[in-house]
Amino acid sequence: MSLKIIRNDITKMAVDAIVNTANEEPMVGDGCDTAVYNAAGRENLLAIRKQIGHIDEGDAAITPGLALPAKHIIHAVSPFYKEGDDRVEGKLRNCYKKSFKLALENDIRSIAFPLISTGSFGYPKEEGMRIAIDEINAFLMNHDMEVYLVVFGAGMTDLGRRFDPDLESYIDERYVAQRVEEEYKYSPESAKPEIIRLGSALSADDTILSCMSCAPEPAVFDEEKDSQSLDEHLKHLSDTFSEYLMYLIESRGMKNADVYNRAIVNKKVFSKIKNDPGYKPSKLTAMCLCVGAMLNLDQSRDLLARAGYALSPADKTDVIFSYFIEKGIYDMIELDIQLEEHGEKCIIS
Repeated sequence: MSLKIIRNDITKMAVDAIVNTANEEPMVGDGCDTAVYNAAGRENLLAIRKQIGHIDEGDAAITPGLALPAKHIIHAVSPFYKEGDDRVEGKLRNCYKKSFKLALENDIRSIAFPLISTGSFGYPKEEGMRIAIDEINAFLMNHDMEVYLVVFGAGMTDLGRRFDPDLESYIDERYVAQRVEEEYKYSPESAKPEIIRLGSALSADDTILSCMSCAPEPAVFDEEKDSQSLDEHLKHLSDTFSEYLMYLIESRGMKNADVYNRAIVNKKVFSKIKNDPGYKPSKLTAMCLCVGAMLNLDQSRDLLARAGYALSPADKTDVIFSYFIEKGIYDMIELDIQLEEHGEKCIIS
């Protein structure tokens, strides 16, 4: 079936089951756990949870949803993040695996996950998202289920509203204008200029002076720096997508893991790109890696072109992606949510 990443309060999800980030012992923890207990009926849910008893990290148990819109609650015991501890990732992946196992055993057709372990348990958000996407997509390859990833909890549902006026204006200026031009075969550049006369007519000199006063300030060039930049660019003119990406990562002093985690790209896919100079990723994967490497818009266009892709003002996904890159907002989760909220297919899901 499908995976959707949405901004919502998980306790409001009317699905067959929601997943709660639970503790090993029958007690009410912070964050998502508190919200779920309060919405389901704190005392009643805690009494059922005490009957289950201890649950190991990475394991899960199921209870009724009680007062929740969801029919069931799957309590997945989240691991606490410890940098350098390789066992933590395995336990986090097990939270998703065990939750899906319980879902299948209980004939659950729709399920909503929080971003497990990324709140009070301390797991880095982008890495936690990449692991969630890996496990959910692996499950959906062999099973039919409606899966939701609820990335912001109660009180956070308006996080994206700070983008709204600016993003809507950006879309209108680029995407909507392009669609109007295509619909009516009209191009502003083809229109004849019109002089608006205020009071008296403008002379030719007035027109020239008026245009000069609106002209941008001349750019200040650093000859040595610009020369070095040009020389460096010329060295990489023939680079493939893979070669240019690895050059950009190295030249910016980044770590590969930081890039593919921020991009929320599977490690195996990134390895293929890194190790095969001729590898051509999909356009959406290439766009994710532009975010992961924190490129500006010119660098993003250059990198995409090396895989044979371009950003089109007639494609709303491309326009929204361009907005995030122009603004320096390198957050794939928020980008995906904005695409979903604007009726576009998500990139990472």
